[in-house]
Amino acid sequence: MKRPRVLLADDHRIVAEGLRSLLEPEFELVGIVEDGRALLDAANNLQPDVIVADISMPLLNGIEAAQQIRKSNKDIKIIFLTMHTDVTYAAGALEAGALGYVLKHSAPLELITAIRSVLKGESYVTPLLAAELLQLQKMGRWAHRDEASRLTVRQREVLQLLAEGHSARDIALLLKISPRTVEYHKYHMMEDLGMKTVADLIRYAVDKGIVTR
Repeated sequence: MKRPRVLLADDHRIVAEGLRSLLEPEFELVGIVEDGRALLDAANNLQPDVIVADISMPLLNGIEAAQQIRKSNKDIKIIFLTMHTDVTYAAGALEAGALGYVLKHSAPLELITAIRSVLKGESYVTPLLAAELLQLQKMGRWAHRDEASRLTVRQREVLQLLAEGHSARDIALLLKISPRTVEYHKYHMMEDLGMKTVADLIRYAVDKGIVTR
């Protein structure tokens, strides 16, 4: 019987290797990547059945990556495996199209169950956050990403890279745009968000979970 194909995305290699031993008895591990942009490429090239990804990753965070992957391939199931216990991150993850949300410290007990669930088209949220998430849904408060959604996909990409300390030239090379376009996005974001400095933008990126401290 063909085993389900799983792709891992986590910038902590030790964590990823630990997950390998957990998953390989039941699933085919098709790859391990360490940043969000590598995840986009691997998802496209390897076509896994399930992606298990962290939220906090360099170059492109997991939620942004999930949104882009879901636009091009809705058949891939996505589970977030993360340290973030704030329920608003779980809300943002599900809004991005993920079916699962598991905390890293619960992985040995919950990750296999979560993968089995999403392969059946069901959702799985760690019991620690499930009740709080349901309450958030009932209240209609998906506040984690409401304001950030004012930005375009490209603006959020530029913002994360700026917040990680990349220069306009490096960002341009990475995104295959001109440095002038990077500067345009930067100043357009500052104007739209009512900010005066790049430091304000970086604080905003942290506050909205686009990048972590």
